[in-house]
Amino acid sequence: MVQLSSTLLYIAFILYLIGTFFFGGAIRDKRKERTGKNRWSQLGITTAIIGFLSQLGYFITRWIAAGHAPVSNLFEFTTFFGMMLVAAFIIIYFIYKISILGLFALPVALLVIAYASMFPREITPLIPALQSDWLQIHVTTAATGEAILAVSFVAGLIYLIRVVDQSKPSKRTFWLEVVMFCLITTLGFVLVSTSFGLADYEAKFTWIDKNKQQAEVVYDMPALVGPHEGKLTKESAGRFEPLVYMPAIINAKKLNTVIWSLIGGIVLYVLFRLVLRKRIAAALQPLVKNVSLDLTDEISYRAVAIGFPVFTLGALIFAMIWAQIAWTRFWGWDPKEVWALITWLFYAAFLHLRLSKGWHGEKSAWLAVIGFAIIMFNLVAVNLVIAGLHSYAGT
Repeated sequence: MVQLSSTLLYIAFILYLIGTFFFGGAIRDKRKERTGKNRWSQLGITTAIIGFLSQLGYFITRWIAAGHAPVSNLFEFTTFFGMMLVAAFIIIYFIYKISILGLFALPVALLVIAYASMFPREITPLIPALQSDWLQIHVTTAATGEAILAVSFVAGLIYLIRVVDQSKPSKRTFWLEVVMFCLITTLGFVLVSTSFGLADYEAKFTWIDKNKQQAEVVYDMPALVGPHEGKLTKESAGRFEPLVYMPAIINAKKLNTVIWSLIGGIVLYVLFRLVLRKRIAAALQPLVKNVSLDLTDEISYRAVAIGFPVFTLGALIFAMIWAQIAWTRFWGWDPKEVWALITWLFYAAFLHLRLSKGWHGEKSAWLAVIGFAIIMFNLVAVNLVIAGLHSYAGT
């Protein structure tokens, strides 16, 4: 069952990749998409649907094998997030029939799933705090809300690539390029993790955790940052010595992973710039030259209007109910709780500025991009680096 589950996930990944190329063909097709005669669009959405069904099969078979909803660790949660992003895209595609959304949404889903695959994939028993029906209620609803909000990011990114003047450097071109760099960094993380994995790199440290207890941690990348009062074990003698050691509150191993991801992202970004000889956003601009700005802006807004209440239910209301049951308090200022609140406040401000202050178009698109950046910071930095009650999600 576990092998079948993994195979279905691989099939979904390949189909999403193929679907991306089909949507790319749709952009080059001169026939109008709304006539229903664009065969590339039809191939793209059909492939995306089959890929989604394959990933849904992965989710169901893994659930059967594990005996609980497969959303209890970072691999499972992030994979589910990617699946729901594709589901949200498919629904929105049938409403608006816009192929360019698939050309950007599917690669984002691919990056999310590839990012997830770099973490341990073994099925492990649930810790006591997770042995509750509220696990699937809270986590799946929160992930679904974030996935719908991610579609808003995709539409906002398309809008910005279309309208930002790339003929001269400016603050707008700089920040848009920062967004492109962050996406490339995700790919850098995948490549760096795969490279050290193939090299079978391993370094063991003994260290002192936040409870003043001695523990052991295994690094699968050279330790640029080491654990609190860490020392290499005898069997790892000769391995790379950390340049600096972190306090116990910081998950040094995962911070080390983030740093290596940034290094990989920088290398990849430089290579792309050397090949393209222009900004990444400028290279993508010809693909979106025929995009309807009003339609793209509407999609971005509608995605937030739908995703925000779903996120509110999952990440705040259901989370508080579960926290009251599990820890006898509905709020505890855990880092994950704080960032969920920050995310909620940001999107509440987004809707307020949109509806009351008239922030449409480019301003709204920038807000959609910033909102997704907050979601990813919560997923990556808070889960991986900061120790808290939700640290189990980083395993």
